Amino acid sequence: MKQICLLFFVSFLLINCKGEKQNTEQSEPGRPNIILILSDDMGYSDLGCYGGEVETPSLDALAANGLRFTQFYNGARCCPTRASLISGCYPHQVGIGHMTNTPNNFTEHDLGIPEYRGFLNRNAVTIGEVMKDAGYATLMTGKWHLGISDKSKWPLQRGFDKFYGIIPGASNFFKPTYPRGITYMNDTISVTDEDYYTTDAFTDYAIKFIDESAQEEPEKPFFLYLAYTAPHWPMNAPQNVVEKYKGKYMEGWTKLRETRFARMKEMGIIDENWELSDQDSREWDSLDDEKKKEMDVRRAIYSAMIDQMDQNIGKLVDYLKKEDELDNTLIIFLNDNGACAEGGELGGGPAEQLETKEGYFLTYGGAWANASNTPYREYKHWVHEGGIGTPFIVHYPNLIPKEKQGQLVSEYGFLPDLMATCIDVAQTNYPTEYNGNEIIPNAGKSLVPLFEGENKRIHTEPIFWEHEGNKAVRLGKYKLVSKWNNKRETEWELYDMETDRTEMNDLAQSMPDKVAEMDKMYSDWATQNNVLPWTEIRKMYREKRNKEKNEK
Repeated sequence: MKQICLLFFVSFLLINCKGEKQNTEQSEPGRPNIILILSDDMGYSDLGCYGGEVETPSLDALAANGLRFTQFYNGARCCPTRASLISGCYPHQVGIGHMTNTPNNFTEHDLGIPEYRGFLNRNAVTIGEVMKDAGYATLMTGKWHLGISDKSKWPLQRGFDKFYGIIPGASNFFKPTYPRGITYMNDTISVTDEDYYTTDAFTDYAIKFIDESAQEEPEKPFFLYLAYTAPHWPMNAPQNVVEKYKGKYMEGWTKLRETRFARMKEMGIIDENWELSDQDSREWDSLDDEKKKEMDVRRAIYSAMIDQMDQNIGKLVDYLKKEDELDNTLIIFLNDNGACAEGGELGGGPAEQLETKEGYFLTYGGAWANASNTPYREYKHWVHEGGIGTPFIVHYPNLIPKEKQGQLVSEYGFLPDLMATCIDVAQTNYPTEYNGNEIIPNAGKSLVPLFEGENKRIHTEPIFWEHEGNKAVRLGKYKLVSKWNNKRETEWELYDMETDRTEMNDLAQSMPDKVAEMDKMYSDWATQNNVLPWTEIRKMYREKRNKEKNEK
């Protein structure tokens, strides 16, 4: 009898100890959900919380309760940025040294050398693959743009459990059709809904995927990569939102730049002593009344695209609140490159397609892009600040100290930091080998110390850019930058980013030793990563096209 009682007592203790352990585990906060939101071709100062007049209350609220970085950098163009964001490496290292191949030519940007293949290679591990191995449900909606020729290059084969979006780089927003249509999981599907709009659909499927994952594997946190195509061309937006902005831009781009410049100084986004970069367009009053109305509409549609995106981000945030997941979700918002001047100074595409559901290459033009990038120089493609500076908003109440919420972060970071940051908060590791392939080391640093309120520089090493011969090096307060031209491969300019981030006062002549020092850094990096001169790449493209033409 005593033995039975003793056995019962021991069993009782074991059961209670086990229960206490389970309760302790349940009471500890789990690893956070992670959401990366990427917009497409938006200017630095378009959002309300960065000085713009576009109505963006959802992103403004995330910023007010989170952090805004004033010096975060992207990769100057759609697919190089995506390659770097998703791999944590420089784009050349992972096979996208220039652009990705297109739906009309699966080898268009494949030059037959590892750094210029036009698709993400297998020496890169994606953020989806890393998060999946860490026990996350991995979800993606929106624009892929990292490889198209076969399904081995698509999201589900690169670490994502679920995908809804477009595989190539752009589509019509109302009527996306093959070969620039919608892919669901691994299948191309047709869109028949007359009220369809890609921005709305990308958000709806993001919420659907989170819901499904919670039902299927409730123990897993989720990682969501939500890559909007707004406000990339074509200029397509719901008409009721366009109407909010029509007429608001009839004072022109000069007035818009001046107004934003003043507002950004008041907000502390830019230093009050910086100069406004030169206007890169004709005078507004040189246009006749009819052209002014057309340009007002082009800008109104562009703003409406951002507005509609923000409404959708608000819908996603409301869903997270309803599910009691917002505080334990790290949300990061950024843009893929500077505002887009493609289509010429006054925009591309027929004016009669504006305010319709038609159009593909339908743009708002360089004059408005210059205003979108206030106060910086240049645009998408180039690596002056207007091409690579991005808004960067972080919201994570469980990590960002209450007293720091709503503040600005002036330390700089760049795309590979996103991989390092996600690894940090997910409490996992970056692999040296994956599926039998040696993996290129992550080039980034975790941003978590900055989220937690530390005021310290995280990049003590130089960071680099190169796209189409445009090149730059950032180290501390100095930036060395060159805009490619067909007369000279490199013509370095040097700027002090603390006193002159608008790049108006070139120090190259007065500081030749600093130029030489940073030039060597760039040369060493380019050699190490086989970053070829743009003149050489252009020659290779010509030879490739001539060969293909002769073979037909």
